[in-house]
Parts: sequence; C-alpha cells; structure tokens
Amino acid sequence: MHFTPTDYNPYDFANRRHIGPSPAEMSEMLQAVGAESLDALIDETVPPSIRQDRPLSWGPLSEGELLAKMREVADKNTVMTSLIGQGYYGTITPPTIQRNILENPAWYTAYTPYQPEIAQGRLEALLNFQTMVADLTGLPMANASLLDESTACAEAMAMAQRISKSKANGFFIDENCHPQNIAVVKTRAEPMGIEIIIGKPEDLDPSQVFGALFQYPGTYGEIHDFTDTITALHEHKALAIMATDLLALCMIKEPGAMGADIAVGSAQRFGVPLGYGGPHAGFMSCADQHKRQMPGRIVGVSIDSRGNQAYRLALQTREQHIRREKATSNVCTAQALLAVMASMYAVFHGPQGLRAIAERVHSMTERLARALKAAGAKVEITDFFDTITVEVGVGQAGIMAAARHQGLNFRKVGTRHVGISLDETCDESVLQRVLAAFGITGVPPHRAQRGFASDLARESAYLTHPIFHMNRAESEMMRYMRRLSDRDLALDRAMIPLGSCTMKLNAAAEMMPISWPKFATLHPFCPPEQAAGYAEMLEDLSAKLCELTGYDAMSMQPNSGAQGEYAGLLTIKAYHKSRGDEARDICLIPMSAHGTNPASAQMAGLKVVAVKSAPNGDIDVEDFRDKAATAGDRLAACMITYPSTHGVFEETVREVCKITHEFGGQVYIDGANMNAMVGLVKPGEIGGDVSHLNLHKTFAIPHGGGGPGMGPIGVGAHLAPFLPGHPETGGSEGPVSAAPYGSASILLISWAYCLMMGGEGLTQATRVAILNANYIASRLRGAYQVLFIGNRGRVAHECILDTRPFAESGVTVDDIAKRLMDCGFHAPTMSFPVPGTLMVEPTESETKAEIDRFITALLTIREEIKAVEAGEISAEDSPLRHAPHTVEDLVADWNRAYSREQGCFPPGSFRVDKYWPPVGRVDNVWGDRNLSCVCPPMSDYA
Repeated sequence: MHFTPTDYNPYDFANRRHIGPSPAEMSEMLQAVGAESLDALIDETVPPSIRQDRPLSWGPLSEGELLAKMREVADKNTVMTSLIGQGYYGTITPPTIQRNILENPAWYTAYTPYQPEIAQGRLEALLNFQTMVADLTGLPMANASLLDESTACAEAMAMAQRISKSKANGFFIDENCHPQNIAVVKTRAEPMGIEIIIGKPEDLDPSQVFGALFQYPGTYGEIHDFTDTITALHEHKALAIMATDLLALCMIKEPGAMGADIAVGSAQRFGVPLGYGGPHAGFMSCADQHKRQMPGRIVGVSIDSRGNQAYRLALQTREQHIRREKATSNVCTAQALLAVMASMYAVFHGPQGLRAIAERVHSMTERLARALKAAGAKVEITDFFDTITVEVGVGQAGIMAAARHQGLNFRKVGTRHVGISLDETCDESVLQRVLAAFGITGVPPHRAQRGFASDLARESAYLTHPIFHMNRAESEMMRYMRRLSDRDLALDRAMIPLGSCTMKLNAAAEMMPISWPKFATLHPFCPPEQAAGYAEMLEDLSAKLCELTGYDAMSMQPNSGAQGEYAGLLTIKAYHKSRGDEARDICLIPMSAHGTNPASAQMAGLKVVAVKSAPNGDIDVEDFRDKAATAGDRLAACMITYPSTHGVFEETVREVCKITHEFGGQVYIDGANMNAMVGLVKPGEIGGDVSHLNLHKTFAIPHGGGGPGMGPIGVGAHLAPFLPGHPETGGSEGPVSAAPYGSASILLISWAYCLMMGGEGLTQATRVAILNANYIASRLRGAYQVLFIGNRGRVAHECILDTRPFAESGVTVDDIAKRLMDCGFHAPTMSFPVPGTLMVEPTESETKAEIDRFITALLTIREEIKAVEAGEISAEDSPLRHAPHTVEDLVADWNRAYSREQGCFPPGSFRVDKYWPPVGRVDNVWGDRNLSCVCPPMSDYA
C-alpha cells in the first residue's frame, strides 16, 4: 500500500530547535508585517548593494552527529598532568557546582545584572566572590571579576597611574612576574606612553615610578616579603600592586598586611577548569580610599521600596561605556559565571576546607623539595608554597622527556632549569611519578614543617562571614544554589529582548563538550602536540568565521568584545607604524556608536573625533567627510557599527568606508550586530579592514550573568601580520590576553553552533531575526513610536521604541522596565543609544507565542500609561510606579488605587508559573550613598 512520507526532519537543528517560529507561524508574521515572503522582507531591509553573492558553503550536522564529531576531536587532545603552573593549575570542580552552576541554564543564560530586582541570586553570589577576594587579599574593596590575571595587572597599572601623586612616568615590573603578565602590561603601557622598567625588586628606585607590580608567590615559586619595598614606594607617593594566588593566601601573609594598595590575580584554581586557557575570573581588590577608581563592576548592598535589603551594581556611572572617550578602561564584560563558581567553591569548602587543601598542596611540595635535595638536585627556591624551580643543567631535555613519559608536563625555564607546580589534583602517585622523572624512587614521609619562613605565614582570619560556615552537606549546597537561581530571571524562564545584546538560544548540545575532561583539563601552555584537537577546532572555526565575514585571518585571543575592539585598533596602529605612518592618531567615531568604541580608542592611544548623526539616525556623511579631510594624514581609523546601533542598514556604508580609505585610514566595523548580517552581508566585502565578533551574542556563547565572552577579530590580509602575539606562541605584536587563544574552551560552543546550523541555517537565522524584529515593530506601531526605520519602512534585527513622550505625564522608561518584570520579562535595553528609549531585539530563537506574550505585556503597559495621560490615575499611584510587585505586596494590606489582580497578574504574565521578583524597586541612590560591597552581617537578613 502506497503512502506519502513526511518531509519533517526531527534532527534538523537549525529549523526545528534553534529557530523559534514554525513555517506556519512565519506566514502569519509576514502577513502582519505586510511582506509577501521572507525573501521580499529581506530585500526591503538589506540594501542590494551590500548583499553577498555566494551562500555559505558548509552543510549542517544533527545534535547526535555533532557530539560524535566532538568526541572524535576531543580524542586528539592528550590529557597529561600539567605541573607547569605559571598562573594555571589543576583543580577539582565539586560535582554539585559543575551540575548546578556550570551546566545549569538558570545560571549560564542570565544577563548582566543591570536590572537588579530580577538578578538578586547572581548578585548575592558575586557579593560572596567580592567578600572572598577582599578577605583573602586583606584589602577591603573587591570588584565582581575581571577578564583574566594579565589584563587585571594592566588595569591595575592604569588605575595606579590615575591615583598616584607621583610625578614619575615609570612603572616597575618585578622580573619574577609571570611572562604573560609582563607581556600584557607592556602592550597596555605602550599606547599610554608609560615607561616600563623590568628588574629585581631590590634594584627598584621608587623615585622613578608611579607604581610597581610584584608577583606573590613569584613565577618560579619564591615567596618574598615586600613590606619594606612597599614602604619605600609609599614614601615616594607610588603605589604597590601584587599579583597573587588565592590558595596560597590561605597560608602566607596577605598583600594587605604588607601595605599593598591593589591586589590582582585569577580565581581559576577555585574549582574552575583549565579549559586550555579560560574562561577564568580575574580579580582585583584595593584599599578603601581607591574604591571609586577601581575598574570593572562592583556589587553593592542597598534597600528596596519597602526598606528591605537588596543587592545592585554599585556606582554604575563608572561603567566605561557611559564615560565613552573619557573612560579610564574599556572593561565592559566581567567573568560572572566563573566568579560565581569560584565563590561557590569557597562556600562549599569554607575556610577550613581551603586551608586543608592549601596545606596538602604545600606539604606535598615540601616533600618533593626535600626528596630532590636529598638526591643532590639543586632546588633554587628557599621559601615556596606550591612551586619549585630545579637546576638540571644540560639534562633539561632529558628530564622534560622523562616527565612526559610519566604522563607529566614540567615547565621549561630557560635552558638549564625546570619548574614544577603542584596543585589540588596531585596525590601520592603524582609525587612518585615526579620523582621518577628525576630517577628517584620512593617519597619522603610527611613532616609538619613549612617550606617558608615563619614571618611569611598568615596570621589573620579570613572568610569569617556565616555564608562560608553554612552546613556543607550537599543537600544544603544544592538548595542554596537553587534558592539563588530562583531569585533570577534568565533565558530558561523567559525571552530577554535586549537590543544589541542578542540573547539567543544556547543549545545544550553546544554546551556539553566544555565539561569533557579532554577539553576541560588542558593547560594553555602544554606542548602543542598535546592540543591537536583544539588546533583542529581553532583552524576550522577560524576558516568558517573568515568565510562568513569576508576577512582573511582571525585572532582568537581577545576574551571579550571590548578586548576585540582594543586588539583591532592596536593591529591598525601596528600596520600604520610598519609603513612609517606613526603620526596617524585620529579615530572617527559616530555619535551613535557603542560606548566601548570611544573607550577602546582612548585605551589604544587614539584621539576620538565624534561624527554627527543625521536626523534619521544615520551617519552624517558630509560631517564624516569634513572630519576625515581635516584629519588628513593623521587619520588612523574610523569605527562604525553595522547595521547601525539604531537598528538600520545604512545605505551609505560603502561611501563611509571609501572616504576613510581615501584619506589613508582603516575601517573598523564593530561586529556587535552581526546577528543581522551572517549569510547576507560580509563586513570584509563592504569596506571593512577589521571587525571583532561577539561570540557571546551572534555565535551562541551564553552571557553567564555578565561573562564569559569572546571577541575574536577578523582582518584583511594586509593586517594579518600585525595580529596579537603571545610569549608562548610567538608573533611580533604584544598579547592582549593572558592565554594565546583567550577563553579557548568556550570557542567549542561557537564551533558547535556553526556546525549544527550549517551555512544555510545560519543565513536563515539572520533572516528570521529580522522577521521577528519587524513583527514586533509592526504590532506595536501606533502604541509606541518606532524610531529610525530604513528607507523602505523596515528595521534590521532590533527596533527602538520611543518612550520619551510619556515623561510629560510622569511615566519614565524605568517605570516601563520595572512593570515588565511583573509580566515575567527582562526589560529591553534602556536609554541606549537614545536616552529615554527601549531597544528591543527578539533574536531568531524566540517563538511566536513568546513574542506575542511580550507584545501583550507592552500593549497592556501602554493602556496603563493612557490611564495616567487621561488623568484617571496619577503616575505616583499607578501600578507602573509601584512595579515590580512582590509576594510581600500581594499579602500585605492593600490600599492602592488599583486592584491586586491588575498589580500582580497583568496580561502577559503566567498565572501558574508566575515569576515573582524577590525585592521591590531598588534604591540606587541610597546604595551609592551608603556604599557596602562585601557580605552584610547576618543580622541584616533577619
């Protein structure tokens, strides 16, 4: 009997899993938009003059096929016990943290906590992180994480220059700092005009410097008391920075006790996998008087509308994208997810557990040093924690080979030494294998003795807050992490329609491989032949990103979008320098650009010249030409975002690029809005010379509550020789990140996304992202004015809703944002790029049902605004001003001018699965006036 087989393919990842609307729903949406077909809509949205002429070439894999390929590639990596150290160590991720944080979409799909009422869980976890860092370093103020240790060192140098009263222009770096720290600081110092002095601490002349950086313990293992050196620096009004190790600080004297002004480092060894270099949470803490100069995000304690304790990001006017060209840093991303993991590791172990781990690592290192000395080896370090350096002379190659035969990686130091760093994962068998590599059998017995002088021992208490003393039964830990995640609103609950931030699906199959040991446990400085699987992934991902951008080469090093901007501008500067054009120092940036663009240009030593916007939001081409001509042979670059930050494909983009090239400049196209271009437009073909790609936006790496991110840069062939280098891999230019490939392990996510989508699926994703945005704009027209539409009445992948007219009736953009929480939504991007507006980006992943729910919520809010406009209720008495509504509001005496039903269950919200914000509207002003950035006492919770 004949039958007609279905054409439905359940394994079609792109069209059945990643892209939200079904074909039937797309037809309904196209009807609402007034377009005959999806092709017709794209033709009306994207100018034909910039469309690419060839489709993307590769086909898709199903989820099963992808995971099989990933296992095959993982098997090409060789997992060894890496005792290389140099800032990266083996660690044990407690399974409850791996399962409930790292692998939990409630944590990894959350956004930066700019809307604190719906981010109380991750804010508490980050406050725990700050408290942990402040306690262990002995400095009272800490931020909520930085990108990695090396960039934290560079940020600390810039911070020291700002606050030092010294007139000197020199900055001293201890030669015992990790090589990558020295290299990244040198990269950052050059465009800032800072003179770098590298040497021994005993040779430091404090009168010649505004600050100094010391590694503690040093890169070769030595622990040194810097108290006298720091005192001498302070006498000359210079600042002391210590790059340090949190586990070591459980046993050795803390930086604060030596008088250090700033401490930096990495929290990697607190339960965060090596991942071939990242992502890991860098940290910074400082003396109290410097807190308002500290870069990065700071979580602070405030109160809500009922006077209850609430957390928030403190001092938000410090955010660098707000300060633009006046920025003191271009930090825009933290490493929130990894900081949360590290904080939970400290909660899980508590001070007793951390001390026990530290003592075990140190005891094993002391036994190793004793055994080597007994066998006649020369151990050069006298005071150490977990790292020793051994002189082996001409036998270096033989020792390294013997170690590899034992499944170990030692650190090659110069031509006559090897370094060995033990860690939490080392046991007796590792100790035996290390000694066997030196031809020594057996291990010496335990002795209750330290490998460092008693005056270097820590005397102060740490992690005294009750949160680090909770019952550490796994049931209690699991419930604590669940309670915190329940306070948050992440993508696992609802659409997050943030314009320019592209909160799309982070598929489970894309995430799974990052936890596999063959990807998670590789040291970034292991021998290249041990990372053959990573090399294959990096090569194929680079090739695919080059194909879809039209560029010729990629650098995977920048570990955030802002780092990508910075790296791209340094690449342009190096190119000009190679041609004798060192005088080129002007960067043209449109007024509508992302705030990190001028901040990055400032960090790269370029002079920012702002270009006007035309009334429709486009770049004012005449103003651009005038300013390019005025700059003349000083024009280094222009930075443009395409499609524009206003959510429109500007038809003059080729002309802007042509003008820049005419005057000898290079074109930097910000890849923040690549989600509207993949498969349709290649930035490298429309005039771009360099672009960064926010892999945590367009290419499916999750935002993690404010990081991790990756911002690799693509360049034309003429710029390829000037991409960032690294001490471990060579290259003529300096590095911008601690590891050669940045946060390499999360590149697996973007690779998996590209492989499962295929070229056709990626292109369809772009088309549907444009459809979803135009559907929202069409449905809301009349209720809200949509700013900045293209010449044919279309928006790109995002649209801007003008809420400024409502201010005449007393309704603010904040009121609308907070009211959306009652409907179970995160607000769109507020007041960017136009103050008093909402920028909405639905992405291709959202279903029609979820988009309709969001539209219902916004239309209901508009009706509430109309009631205020008509004088039926005042703005102060309306549900808009009282939003968000909590359970406490629901059960308290109700004397409001609207019903409980209207306040707590507005249309668009779920009734059974209602999300209840845990706190009322947070008082930002109170929090800044009463700044507190560590865990409050338990009495405050009563």
